[in-house]
Amino acid sequence: MSLLVVGLSHRSAPVSVLERATLGADAQVKLLQDTVAAEPAAEAAVLATCNRIELYADVDKFHAGVAELSTLLAQHSGVGLDELTPYLYVHYEDRAVHHLFSVACGLDSMVVGEGQILGQIKDSLAKAQDLHTAGRLLNDLFQQALRVGKRAHSETGIDRAGQSLVTFGLEQLAAGADVQVWARGKKALVIGAGSMSSLAAATLARAGVAEVVIANRTADRAERLASILNDGGDGEVLARAVPMGAVSGELTRADVVVSCTGATGLVLSAEAVAAAVGGRVPDAGAGGGLDARPGAGRVPPVFGSGAAQAARLPADSATTEENCPLDLPSLQGAADFSVLGEGAVAGMAAAELEQHAAWVENAPRPQARGGAASFDPARDAEAIAALAALAATVGRIPERRKPEPVAEPPRPAPVLFLLDLAMPRDIDAAAHRLGGVRLVDIESLAEASADAPMAADVDQVRRIVADEVAAFGAALRAAHITPTVVALRTMAADVVAGEIARLEGRLPGLDDKHRAEITQTVKRVVDKLLHAPTVRVKQLAAEPGGAGYADALRTLFDLDQETVDAVSRAEGADDEPENSKDRGPA
Repeated sequence: MSLLVVGLSHRSAPVSVLERATLGADAQVKLLQDTVAAEPAAEAAVLATCNRIELYADVDKFHAGVAELSTLLAQHSGVGLDELTPYLYVHYEDRAVHHLFSVACGLDSMVVGEGQILGQIKDSLAKAQDLHTAGRLLNDLFQQALRVGKRAHSETGIDRAGQSLVTFGLEQLAAGADVQVWARGKKALVIGAGSMSSLAAATLARAGVAEVVIANRTADRAERLASILNDGGDGEVLARAVPMGAVSGELTRADVVVSCTGATGLVLSAEAVAAAVGGRVPDAGAGGGLDARPGAGRVPPVFGSGAAQAARLPADSATTEENCPLDLPSLQGAADFSVLGEGAVAGMAAAELEQHAAWVENAPRPQARGGAASFDPARDAEAIAALAALAATVGRIPERRKPEPVAEPPRPAPVLFLLDLAMPRDIDAAAHRLGGVRLVDIESLAEASADAPMAADVDQVRRIVADEVAAFGAALRAAHITPTVVALRTMAADVVAGEIARLEGRLPGLDDKHRAEITQTVKRVVDKLLHAPTVRVKQLAAEPGGAGYADALRTLFDLDQETVDAVSRAEGADDEPENSKDRGPA
């Protein structure tokens, strides 16, 4: 059997795919059960966080294992296999061990060095143990991963290379200012009461906010978290719990909002955010305005290669948008609305886009100076139709986050800071365009952390991981041959016992003293003959490529495979109580 991991993460898949491929608690349970029920897999564990889904399994066939695990991930994540496959990565045997150890050390995290992943790995192991899907291999692997992660944090300065996602997110909200200074006196609203939300609430309390309001669907959890904050001695913070229905009202009072729930849909819409800042932003129309409806307010200037070629019209010949189903206003000095300005159609439903495609195709087109057409209606209609097809699939057109630079009016200073740590997202991405709002989410955190400098401590952690992977692989390969060695020694003991019994039959007058001496002599001879080859074969088996020595030993001594398997099963049973005890902190 061999270790295999199939998964996707923020490094392999875009946020839009990760949002849709999340696994709830029930889905994780069913995934584990179905994996061990599948033919190629004997053990299974799933590591599911806000930015990764990984399925670990002990398989007897590589290609069949990859196919089965990929299919199961697609089935339980709700994303079609054809769509999911391009974003999946596969690691096998030593590479799979190296991957998990790197994850445990925070090397594969969105924020390098963050330590929260250790708790998530521990939870994954506990879930697999509770469901009895983790056997000897995955128990040893995950327990060792936890030890390697703790070693990396204790022996190196990896903590200095990065922070928790919460701390990093707050630093991005503060935009370079000291978080303690930026947060002091602010009113914070935390939506959710899980581990990430609890960490956010505690971090904000330590940073010096004046008030923390906890909103959660389960009132008891919100009240418990508020009580912990009030009794924790973290400054003069006032913490209180409110029901989820009170979020809209609290939003109008809050300066900072952190949201991390398990909801599958949006918790805060752009309209709700716009309403919350409507009375707090001078010149509400600046910076995109406060109307988050697609197409409302000023439509952004077009961009892209096609837009750059659009001819400009004089001010007195501005086009009209008569009969446009989207009621788009005219653009002063622009040729017309173009689908190449994706920012203007972000969030539109498929039906609206189809109507607009028909209007683009049939509406009369103005001519630029010199009589040349300013754009190609057929091309616009075709592009809009393609966007409509995409909207029908994913629900709406994703927002284009990095358009080509366009001239925009200055935005008002932020009065509401939003940190969205959920996957799928809790806060509508359209809030990015609202004046007076600063939104940081998983996607923008990934972009910011990609440029973070790598500390020398990271290299030290990589060396630790490499050493630990080599040691784990050697131990695993050595353990693989142990049942064969045990079976060989058992067979030798049986041969000795049989020969002593035969000797007693031929020499019935043999006294006890001589019988014992003869028995010890024969045993010593057998032990000395077996000692050197069994020690050497364990050494050879521990080296890379040494898995074949167990087969060679079985062939040379004609050992019965069932006898070897019986030893393996007995060893697994002996390990069970120890594994059960190891469910506590590693």
